[in-house]
Amino acid sequence: MWNSLISWLSRHMRSRYVHLLEQEVERLRAENRALVNSLLGTAGFPPVSLDDDLRRGAAAMTPVRRRSWAQIAREREFAAAKGLPEK
Repeated sequence: MWNSLISWLSRHMRSRYVHLLEQEVERLRAENRALVNSLLGTAGFPPVSLDDDLRRGAAAMTPVRRRSWAQIAREREFAAAKGLPEK
């Protein structure tokens, strides 16, 4: 009888612990998403929504490819030659 009681108690306590860990992981993911959105907003990119995370998976964020100064200067030269306004 004691063994079954101890077994039930350990399963119950373990499931509560796992549940607490899952809540902590979800909280940390939300915090990380908020920080990433803050950085993306500072850089001028649209924020990442929760739907995007669920569709792609948590670790599937692709890095943003930044243009070099030479590429920006070349684009400005082409725009000036065509008479187009700069971006």
